[in-house]
Amino acid sequence: MARARTVRAGRRTVEIQRPDKVLFPGSGDAKEYTKGDLVAYYRSVAPFMLPHLRRRPLMLERLPDGVEGQRFMQKNTPEHYPEWIRRIEVPKEGGTVCHTVCDDTATLVYLADQACLTLHRWLSRAGRLDRPDRLVFDLDPAEDDFGQVRRAARRLGGLLDELGLPAGLMTTGSRGVHVVVPLGGRHGFDEVREFARDVAELLARDHPDAFTTAVRKQDRGDRLYLDVQRNAYAQTAVAPFTVRARPGAPVATPLTWDQLDDRGVDARRWSVADAVDQARTDPWEGLIRRGRALGPARRKLNRLRG
Repeated sequence: MARARTVRAGRRTVEIQRPDKVLFPGSGDAKEYTKGDLVAYYRSVAPFMLPHLRRRPLMLERLPDGVEGQRFMQKNTPEHYPEWIRRIEVPKEGGTVCHTVCDDTATLVYLADQACLTLHRWLSRAGRLDRPDRLVFDLDPAEDDFGQVRRAARRLGGLLDELGLPAGLMTTGSRGVHVVVPLGGRHGFDEVREFARDVAELLARDHPDAFTTAVRKQDRGDRLYLDVQRNAYAQTAVAPFTVRARPGAPVATPLTWDQLDDRGVDARRWSVADAVDQARTDPWEGLIRRGRALGPARRKLNRLRG
């Protein structure tokens, strides 16, 4: 096993330890991927991924021994991280948390070397941490049933369109999809989460056999869960183009609404093998520059709720 090699990432050179270490063992239809493969993927996808990461506090999901080993959810930036990696101090009860921020390719490559498979990002950015610029609906099926997810996404997308809100789709790399609405950063988390909750409850009211907003699993039955809990201060959502800690290295991947109708698409459709190809198609073309205020949408929503 190679001990180390160096990778050029932008203006920096990053040393990769044990690049041949297997992080995703091959089994069945799932391919084997090494740390070197993870580094190569994040280096290639960086131009498409970094716009979704810059200036955002991160929670890092690390698996030093791969997907069959122990996982760590890391908020605080370790002292041994290079000084050129950006940090941000975030207040918490009784102190602060020093989150890592990923603003460049070198940081992304370094995190891959640390066996950080998945990057979970805040929905707000440094300087305006209390003002989210993303709203996220997490569509979580009762079973591993992407047909249920597809139907839910269509209904939610239709409602958001009726409210005048642009929205993008992203496979989670797990079981469902995220429906992401860009915001203008004018509203606090409480207002954004209340709006998201009211949208979800309207769908659950109109389609009680299909959807639920019940937080407890035992109360959901076979209905799809419309999860809006990520829309809160200090909560996170998986970043676009991040790798998930599952066999085959699936990737949370943006897609177009037309692609949702492709029967070959499911929550794990893309992996480190082909997610960069999907990124190059720019499935969210112009979306993140279309942040909206919720005032007009709230008035429309109130009328629909009756």
